[in-house]
Amino acid sequence: MKTLLKGGWVVDPSQNMNEVLDILIKDGKIEKIEKDIANENHKVMDARGKYILPGLIDMHVHFREPGFEKKETIETGALAAVAGGFSSVVCMPNTNPVIDNIETIDFIRKKADRAACNVYMMGSITKNLDGIEMSPYEKMLEMGILGITDDGKTVMNAKVMYEAMEKAKELDLLISTHCEDANLVYDRSIHRGEISKQLNLEGIPPLAEEVIILRDIFLAEKTGAKIHIQHISTKRGVELVREAKEKGIRVSCEATPHHFTLTDEEILRQGSNAKMSPPLRSREDVEAVIQGLIDGTIDVIATDHAPHTKEDKDKNIVEAANGIVGLEAALGISLTELVHKGNLSLEDLVKKLSVTPAQLLNIQKGTLKTGTDADITVVDLEKEWVVDKNQFYSKGCNTPFDGLKLKGKAVMTMVCGEVKYIES
Repeated sequence: MKTLLKGGWVVDPSQNMNEVLDILIKDGKIEKIEKDIANENHKVMDARGKYILPGLIDMHVHFREPGFEKKETIETGALAAVAGGFSSVVCMPNTNPVIDNIETIDFIRKKADRAACNVYMMGSITKNLDGIEMSPYEKMLEMGILGITDDGKTVMNAKVMYEAMEKAKELDLLISTHCEDANLVYDRSIHRGEISKQLNLEGIPPLAEEVIILRDIFLAEKTGAKIHIQHISTKRGVELVREAKEKGIRVSCEATPHHFTLTDEEILRQGSNAKMSPPLRSREDVEAVIQGLIDGTIDVIATDHAPHTKEDKDKNIVEAANGIVGLEAALGISLTELVHKGNLSLEDLVKKLSVTPAQLLNIQKGTLKTGTDADITVVDLEKEWVVDKNQFYSKGCNTPFDGLKLKGKAVMTMVCGEVKYIES
């Protein structure tokens, strides 16, 4: 039986669509998208008053499997994804074993086949994330990786990174970079500023991030490689990417919801639940990230979904694990802080959460074109709700957003035409 989504407001920047339309789905694909499609014994789903978007794509998640299943699994991470409106995610390779071999890729693919959403992955830049020897890119590419990254670590050896970019250019492979100079992170606690001084912490200066952004942009310019700067968080970092784009260098970047909403002052209220890498920065940095989203310097919004056990977080601020969960609140935060406050149009938000990630990853997603997979996110823009970590599908409850009142929520997520999440 075909499924007919009736009367929703379709926002699909890939086709310049922004109007009330019906969508007919057959065998997991979009068969037709137009006004007033006749009901010929179809399964009808009323979407009136809702917005229909191409399925959201998070190109930066940590599902922890294999190796750290106490924190998250592919199954629980995927359930969190569809609850947040994401039909596709890209897993980072800092698992155990690392995603640097065919066996681990095959393991994840088999788990992904049973997951609620499309689960993709990136392979590591270097074997075992050790920053020394390049991983077997060709073999990993044949197995379906979408890019390479040592996320969680920086490839500190410039020669290794240069040669990795040369190889990535040859293979037309996206290289995604965690920018943080290991020699400049000091106690790797929080942002270096007034709050770190209050807490008698050394703190991480913005320079730690910016010097690697600058290095990797320069290497990309020399090699012609496509690089993607992960979780950008500083004013000067945004400026460096803007300047590189003006020069025609093949660079893109992402920002997380926490980096365009929260400052390092959150540490005083939330403790280690507001600790991540890179850290929450100053108000000036937050405003620069928002401006980067507005002017297009920042291409993508990604969550850096990083679940941890309670034990990992219940430590002092220096020893506590870095990272927060993000999938289930990201859309609501983005709608509340960016769309409802007039910083971005809904169309621009959809580009950053769906269309552009698909383009950067070179996957046939991020669109509602006829013949494509029916990956669809249905959103109630006016729905007011409160973040409740105890209701998360994710195993992780480590969030600084618990109790936050938001406006706008995914009320249904379809993956290949199947409803994987619907508001009760």
